[in-house]
Amino acid sequence: MLISRIIGGTTAALAGLAIGAQAETWDMPTPYPDATFHTVNISEFAADVAAATEGALDIKVHSAASLFKHPEISRAVRSGQVPIGEFFLSLLANEDPAFGADSLPFLATNYEDAERLWAAQKDAISALLEEQGMMVLYSVPWPPQGLYTNNEITSVEDLAGLKFRTYNATLEEFANLAGAAPTQVENPDIPQAFSTGRVEAMITSPSTGVNSKAWDFLTHYTDIQAWIPKNVVVVNTRSFRRLDDATQAAVLESAAAAEARGWEMSRAETKAQTAVLAENGIIVVEPSEELMTGLREIGAQMLENWTAEAGDAGAALLSAYGQ
Repeated sequence: MLISRIIGGTTAALAGLAIGAQAETWDMPTPYPDATFHTVNISEFAADVAAATEGALDIKVHSAASLFKHPEISRAVRSGQVPIGEFFLSLLANEDPAFGADSLPFLATNYEDAERLWAAQKDAISALLEEQGMMVLYSVPWPPQGLYTNNEITSVEDLAGLKFRTYNATLEEFANLAGAAPTQVENPDIPQAFSTGRVEAMITSPSTGVNSKAWDFLTHYTDIQAWIPKNVVVVNTRSFRRLDDATQAAVLESAAAAEARGWEMSRAETKAQTAVLAENGIIVVEPSEELMTGLREIGAQMLENWTAEAGDAGAALLSAYGQ
């Protein structure tokens, strides 16, 4: 009887160890705080994967650049330091122009056009990331980008000389063409950069404005709807292929659901967060025709420059988009 109980207990313990050995944990760095809708969506994605795999794959989300700084995340996934991560797509625009197509001013300024642009862009992005050992799981857009300043801006000339927050090469080019002074500032550093006078203006989404409490250091939000950039969630290809077929399918199904959900969250976010800005004292301004004319001229110049740099691949992307 005693021997039987010992054998039974040992068998149960070994079975428990076997189950534990089968479970896998993936650390996932993300750039934004927990309250940002992108991070909320990613947390739901991780929960969906855990449920679909019955705990066989646990994705542990490290938000707010707590594991890797934002510019480091793509390299961390590529090198296999982490198996999965999220980053702002156009951060890689220096590597290839295709990565920055969705940050070109006034190329796609509504969600319907943004969806068409992603459909045109996705194959090129997937091929470029595949060369680096990564797979695209899904992408989710930010709300249309607006202009934050401490005074009303009625023309492009009003931007001249302002210290302008940038976060990628495309926005740096924009600032230069507008006569502003570009200054690189990552998302978590926005409040301090404005409070210390390091920057005086920025173009970003209503979401980022709310998350950084822009009303503490800015007065005006001009709703120029300049572009609709995207974040992308990628996985290290080798890490993905090490999963069994059922787990791979669960990850892909959960990713497809996250993309659909994320686009809807972004749409809802635009109106809701613009209202929060106003509720907290930010003056929400409709842009003047003079300002929009000047901004569109900058956008046209940037598209011309991008097309020349992107060559045949860029022409094919724009043709697929229908530009």
